[in-house]
Amino acid sequence: MRECGVLMPVFSLPGPYGIGCFGKEAYKFVDFLAEAGQQVWQILPLAPTGYGDSPYQSCSAFASNPYFIDLDELAERGLLEKGEYEHLPWGGGAHIDYGALYQLRFGVLRKAAARFFAFPEDDYYAFCFRNEDWLEDYALYMAAKGEYEMKGWQEWPEALRRREAEALEALRKEQAEEISFWKFLQYQCHRQWTALKAYANEKGVRILGDMPIYVSADSADAWAGGEMFETDAEGNFTRVAGCPPDYFSADGQLWGNPLYDWAWHKRTGYAWWVRRLRHALELFDEVRIDHFRAFDTYYAIPASHTTARNGVWEQGPGTELFDALNAALGRVPIVAEDLGLLFDSVRKLLADTGLPGMKVLQFAFDPGCDSEYLPHNHVENCVVYPGTHDNATLAEWLTSASKKELAKAKAYLGLNRTEGFAAGMLRGVLASCGRLAVIPAADWLGLGAEGRINTPGVGQGNWQWRAKAGVFTPELAARMRRTCALYGRCSAEEQ
Repeated sequence: MRECGVLMPVFSLPGPYGIGCFGKEAYKFVDFLAEAGQQVWQILPLAPTGYGDSPYQSCSAFASNPYFIDLDELAERGLLEKGEYEHLPWGGGAHIDYGALYQLRFGVLRKAAARFFAFPEDDYYAFCFRNEDWLEDYALYMAAKGEYEMKGWQEWPEALRRREAEALEALRKEQAEEISFWKFLQYQCHRQWTALKAYANEKGVRILGDMPIYVSADSADAWAGGEMFETDAEGNFTRVAGCPPDYFSADGQLWGNPLYDWAWHKRTGYAWWVRRLRHALELFDEVRIDHFRAFDTYYAIPASHTTARNGVWEQGPGTELFDALNAALGRVPIVAEDLGLLFDSVRKLLADTGLPGMKVLQFAFDPGCDSEYLPHNHVENCVVYPGTHDNATLAEWLTSASKKELAKAKAYLGLNRTEGFAAGMLRGVLASCGRLAVIPAADWLGLGAEGRINTPGVGQGNWQWRAKAGVFTPELAARMRRTCALYGRCSAEEQ
C-alpha cells in the first residue's frame, strides 16, 4: 500500500507556552493530518534535549521531554492554576527560547507535583513499577545533577560517579523528594503522550518515532551502564562517535557520544537493545533508527581529538543484533536512516534485514552520476523525502543548490514557474515507487530558511522552528489530500 506522511516535531507545534506540547494543538494537528489524507506523523525524538538543545544528545535513551507536558491539561486536573503559568515570559512564538523554558518550566511543574503527591494516583505507582529498569537510574541521575550544579556525572564525587552502594543509598535518602519529582514528570509525559497516540491511531494516523543510535556521554545511560561502552580502567570513554568529512562538514562531525562495546552486548544477547526497542514500540507504531549504517561499520574517534578527521572504521554487530531483536519482539517495524557515506556492506545489511531505507530527493541531482536518490532508482521498500530535518527546506534548497544541480532537477522533474519549482519537487517525491513518502511540514507550508530545523555542524539556532498558529488550514489539508491522492497515496475512499 502506498502511503504518505508529514514530518513535524512535537516541539514545532504552535502553542502559547514557549514550545509545542502534547496539548490541544497536537490534537488539532492530528485532525489536520487525517483531513489531509495522511497516514503517518513522523516526529523527532521525544527525549529531553541536551547539548545544543538537540534531542539527539539527551540525558536519557528512555525518558521523555518534560517540556512537552501540557500545562493546560494539568490545570484541568486541578494540579495547576492558570494564573501560575499563563502570563509568564515564555519567549517569542516563532522560535523556541530554551533558556526561558529551563528557567520557568520546572518551577511551574514543581507546583503541580506538590499537589499531585498530596493525593497520588495508583497509576503513578504502577508506571514506576513497570519502568523501574530505567526510571530509577534516570531519577537518581537527575537528582544528582541538581545537587552538583548540573555538572556532568564524570565530575561528581568519585563514590557517586562509580555508583558505590553507600553513595547511591545516601542519594536516595537525601534527595527522596527530588527523585519523586523526576518520576512524576515522566509519569505525566507518559500519560499525556499515550492519550495523544491513541487519538492519532483512532484517526487512522500512525506515529513514526525516532531513536538516536547513540546515547549522550552525560546521560543516565552512560552513568548507569558503563560496561556497555568502550572505557578504560578508570571508567573514562576511550573513543567517541561521529562521522568523517562529508556533504555537511569538511571536518566531519564530532558528536562525542560514547561507543558501544559490541562484544559485551553480544554476550548479553543484546538485552539492552531489546529493552530499548520494546520501550520505543510502546511509544510509537514504527521507529526510525538514526545513523543505521553504524550497525554495519561505525566511525571511531579518539576521545581526546577535537575534530572527526582522524577516526577509523570499526565493525558493528551486523545482522546478529536484528536477529536478536526479531527473536525477542517479533518482526520489528524499523525504518533505517541509511544516509551518509555508504559502503557496499551497509547496503547488504539493509537488504539482509529487509528494512526500508531512506531516499532524499535533494541528494539526487549530482550532474555527474545516476544517483540512487533519483526516483527511477528507488525501490518499493523505502521511505522517500524531499529533505529531512537535517536538510534545507525545499524553498531554501532551490536558492542554494548549484546551477548544475538545479538544471538537472528542472530537466528531470520538468520544474516550471507556473506550477512552482517546490511543487514540482514534491511531485517527484510523491510519484516515487517508495511505499511511504514523508514531507516536512515546512515544505507543505512553502517556508524558506526560517523553517529549517537543524543545520549539522552549526552549534546555534537549531531545533527552534515553530509553526505559526492557524497555518494548518482546511484549504491546505484539501490541497494535500488532492495531491497525495493523485499519486495513489490516500486510501480508496479519499480518492
